[in-house]
Amino acid sequence: MDIRKSFLDYFQSKGHKLVPSSPLVPDDPTLMFTNAGMVQFKNIFTGEVPIPNPPRATSSQTCLRAGGKHNDLDNVGYTARHHTLFEMLGNFSFADYFKEDAIAYAWEFITSENYLNLPMEKLWVTVHDSDDEAEEIWSRHIAKDRIVRFGDKDNFWQMGDTGPCGPCSEIFYDQGEEHFHSEEDVMGGEGDRFLEIWNLVFMQYERSEDGTLTPLPKPSIDTGMGLERVVAIKEGVLNNYHSSLFMPFLDKIGELVGTPYNFNAVNSASYRVIADHLRSCSFLLAQGVNFDKEGRGYVLRRIMRRAIRHGYLLGLREPFMYKLVDTLVDTMGGQYDYLTSKSEAIKTSMKLEEERFFDTIEAGIKLFNEELKNTSDIFNGEVAFKLYDTFGFPLDLTEDMLREKGIKLDMDAFNAKMDAQKAQSKAGWKGTGDAATTGDFKALKEKFDVNEFVGYSSTTATAKVLALLDENFKETSAIDGKGWVLLDKTPFYAESGGQVGDYGTLVGRGALTPTINVIDTKKFLDMNLSEVEGKLAVGDEVEAMVDQSRAEIEKHHSATHLLHAALRAVLGEHISQAGSLNDDKRLRFDFSHPQAMTDEELQRVEDWVNDKIARAIPRETKIMSVDEAKNSGAMALFGEKYGDEVRVVSFGDASVELCGGTHVNNASQIGLFMITKESGVSVGVRRIEAICGRASVEKVKVLRDEIGHVKEAVKNQNPIAGISKLKEQIKTLKIELQTALSSTKKELSASEVNGVTVIIEEVEAGDIKELIDEAKNKYEAIAIMLFQKKGDKVLLAAGTKNTSVKAGDWIKSIAPIVGGGGGGRPDFAQAGGKDASKIQTALEEAKTYLAEVLEGSN
Repeated sequence: MDIRKSFLDYFQSKGHKLVPSSPLVPDDPTLMFTNAGMVQFKNIFTGEVPIPNPPRATSSQTCLRAGGKHNDLDNVGYTARHHTLFEMLGNFSFADYFKEDAIAYAWEFITSENYLNLPMEKLWVTVHDSDDEAEEIWSRHIAKDRIVRFGDKDNFWQMGDTGPCGPCSEIFYDQGEEHFHSEEDVMGGEGDRFLEIWNLVFMQYERSEDGTLTPLPKPSIDTGMGLERVVAIKEGVLNNYHSSLFMPFLDKIGELVGTPYNFNAVNSASYRVIADHLRSCSFLLAQGVNFDKEGRGYVLRRIMRRAIRHGYLLGLREPFMYKLVDTLVDTMGGQYDYLTSKSEAIKTSMKLEEERFFDTIEAGIKLFNEELKNTSDIFNGEVAFKLYDTFGFPLDLTEDMLREKGIKLDMDAFNAKMDAQKAQSKAGWKGTGDAATTGDFKALKEKFDVNEFVGYSSTTATAKVLALLDENFKETSAIDGKGWVLLDKTPFYAESGGQVGDYGTLVGRGALTPTINVIDTKKFLDMNLSEVEGKLAVGDEVEAMVDQSRAEIEKHHSATHLLHAALRAVLGEHISQAGSLNDDKRLRFDFSHPQAMTDEELQRVEDWVNDKIARAIPRETKIMSVDEAKNSGAMALFGEKYGDEVRVVSFGDASVELCGGTHVNNASQIGLFMITKESGVSVGVRRIEAICGRASVEKVKVLRDEIGHVKEAVKNQNPIAGISKLKEQIKTLKIELQTALSSTKKELSASEVNGVTVIIEEVEAGDIKELIDEAKNKYEAIAIMLFQKKGDKVLLAAGTKNTSVKAGDWIKSIAPIVGGGGGGRPDFAQAGGKDASKIQTALEEAKTYLAEVLEGSN
């Protein structure tokens, strides 16, 4: 039985619209991840957007709980029912039906022989202790002695500290007294005998920041049924991990480990942790989240490294997670096709992250175990910091390891060390982006609906002012200064899809409405509103004119499409867009790729795009259904909201994409395409910046002038030959200068610690990098750090050879003392500081640090 399909079919038969699963990264600044099925409907529940037609929906939503209020990470793998990623089946009513129908629908689906057909004698129901109405309704379906009342802790649901909430009714399945015998295996207990399978939330309130409950405009229904739990019940297993949703992963892990999965084995939890974390990591990577040092990317890294550590416990000593991706695609790719298309990119990102952590995990675990020998009940916070800073162990991974031993961590010491060395914190997430602008948009949309965008075919339009909003987005009849205007039809493109919003002018058709400046254009609830500055009144008729910069914006936008296609042609099909910006002077394109591009690759990409421009490929635009577009091979951005019909923009076979932006009519209009920069944005994400059109013409002029100046400077020689000659002269002068300085150069004082030559001192003259290189050439094993005063500032550098000391770690520890920071390779690192008065203190600390490391390695 396909439970997911059965559920969705049932509710569609009851008039519910099937809504696709929304992205794990929600369009909500208050949430890190989508943690419930109702997240995508939050603004409907609160009344911020109009109720859709029909006013009921159903979905199978992927959810992730690994941070914030809803965090199940600690339990994953150790219980039968907790997961970081799970699917929530849900049905939703937006001010339509309420408790009576919600309960009736749930009961029919659960007990009908056409659907789940669960035995009634196995079912129990809970209601909020104040909800007489829910209890009365349930008593029509189930015996009253199987209805249990609980308080807020169990039967009042809220998504976060604020937002929609209300009493709820939970449906439980009794898995059998014969299987469970603990004191917690009672209704309301923590045991697994009574398994909650469905939560019906009666959405009645909005909770404010001060805790006040305000009735929602109209009560609504939000339900959530755990697919993993129901599948386990129907398959007759007592553990979610033993169902068909997880056993393929456990079997594959057993194959890689060399020992089949055995639930009764001491290490069986490690198999389950890996199986769970494989799903959440793969889905996040497929949806554009990448490993990072903060935010969502850091949560992804925490989950991934937790899985790697459990693989290590099972004896795996090389990357293995990426080898499980094909099994995931076989299991879930049919429902989530983007897993299939992104599988190679997922593998590449996973393998790189695994390689990074396997480089340090063994040394980190060794340090952890050494410290455990000296620990009774509180683990050293400074050691935990070193595990974090040096060996890449996320703090909660160390806490997880300690939890297994029943030992607590000295967090005060950890935090003190973090502050003292100004290291990167684990970056607890507090939201990303600005909170959504609030205003009278809902009322505008209900009154006028979506205004007509005519900008695809024209950059001018005769329009009427339907409504005006002041700077605070409150509706007004007139403005004199800055505000926002809703025109009945508009040629101004609203910022979206990476393309900046249009600006231009509104020219009044009467004496009372002179020229108005249009500063920007944005989209609110699918309405195009332009920000204006001037004097305007509702009812005015105007000539709307887009600025000529639109033509240059279109060139950069079309070039971005060709660039995307070029990257896939040169680097591979794993390339996917991670962000973009197109304005009249440049384009910026972020894309998934594990490493920096070579000069040769950049040249091939640039040549590929210019070749397509030279072919003068005409642009073609078609309107079609989403399925037709995808079947045609059009590229779509994951997480982008598309309507029933989409706009497909193509340049022959070179580029076919879903896009709502404006473009040139022919590729030849783009002009010369020039890549100006390639750089890294975060782990696994690269960025290309480029120019075309008028901007590239101006750039060529500048380059021509610069070359002319260079030729003048080298007396009209070939610029390359002239510069090479100057470099040789500089090299000769530098040798002469060093020779002159060597006569006054201070002889460095060396000592020896555990067979390692140690030099730590301040020097007045010479190049400290060269002094370090000379010393490293002179001694077999050495650790050297030199300081040099430069006015009120300090230069410092460190070098090591044939020793356990890592120069980068050493200098990161010392540089903050002189008010600076820096880093580098294990064998050489340098930094700068702002406080030369602390050099002596830094010298002593450098000696102390070195002594501890060298003695510890002995």
